[in-house]
Amino acid sequence: MDDKPTAVIAEPPAVARRAAAPATSAPRRPRSQALLPFIAAAVLVAAWQILAQVFGLPIYIAPTPIQIAKTLVSELPMLMRNFVPTAIESLIGFVLGNSIAIAVAVLFVHSKRLEAALYPIAVFVNTIPILAKAPILVLIFGLGMTSKVVIAAFICFFPTLANMVRGLTSVNPQSLELMRVLSASRAEVFWKLRVPSSLPFLFSALKIASTTSVLGAIVGEWIGADLGLGALIIEATHNFRSPLLYATVFVSSAWAVVFFAVVSFAERRIVTWKQGEVS
Repeated sequence: MDDKPTAVIAEPPAVARRAAAPATSAPRRPRSQALLPFIAAAVLVAAWQILAQVFGLPIYIAPTPIQIAKTLVSELPMLMRNFVPTAIESLIGFVLGNSIAIAVAVLFVHSKRLEAALYPIAVFVNTIPILAKAPILVLIFGLGMTSKVVIAAFICFFPTLANMVRGLTSVNPQSLELMRVLSASRAEVFWKLRVPSSLPFLFSALKIASTTSVLGAIVGEWIGADLGLGALIIEATHNFRSPLLYATVFVSSAWAVVFFAVVSFAERRIVTWKQGEVS
């Protein structure tokens, strides 16, 4: 008996491609899960309010959230007046420190001797606590905004340098060999292979730097400043104005969170591929 030919039904090309393509996008979190941090924060604030009232804690030790909120409203003009210089110092320090770190990382990747000579020095300087470096930098650059910017830049520099060096050198050897076989120039290898490979590492460092730059500006204001959130924290502490102290800390933390969120948003818009797809 002759075998009857069987018909083969081919899948449409678009369907076949969708079936073969790996899932590259992570599933979105459900809305209820996204609300969990806000719910937890509300519970903690409510517990703080209740415990402070039950135990009758003095206002100069632990003000209640309601007292802090009233201070935020009543002292808002003064808080904003001190917030502006701190925000400017942290922003300029963030840009300056990370720009220098990226430039030095590029030099290290293209000159191993330079990396061997200077990278240990960068590690040594990074081991010095910021509270020890800040007075030295204030003595060198004075009590103005420059010293606060330099301190913020210093605190941003090393994490970005370390991550950027690692990112620029984390290229897949097969991809690098392919570029060489195709007679790609060093500039083409750098821009088309090394830079895309380094961006996930870079943004990981930038997210850290977005919060530490605020810390650096505040520490600089602790050492010597008449205006800024750091100076306001010192003043409120010395005068036992605890509600103002807590309100100032809240404003500085809120600014750091907004800064972090902006960098994270930029990362989602720029790094639209997986790390493995580049390297």
